[in-house]
Amino acid sequence: MPVIERTYSVSGMTCGHCADSISEEVGDVAGVMAVDVDLAAARMVVRSHGVSDYAVLAAVTEAGYTATRS
Repeated sequence: MPVIERTYSVSGMTCGHCADSISEEVGDVAGVMAVDVDLAAARMVVRSHGVSDYAVLAAVTEAGYTATRS
């Protein structure tokens, strides 16, 4: 299965702990291989084996933040 890379805009992050929380929550989604959260740019890049946007966005919401696909 090919690796798909998607970029999301994330709002509500104010510190490194916020970025770590999002990274951990999204990283726990089955099929996610890597999560890179850029606090300064308010952006997140997710590399996965076809994980849906819904699953990624739900994980961000679970962490207490809001995201949209860029």
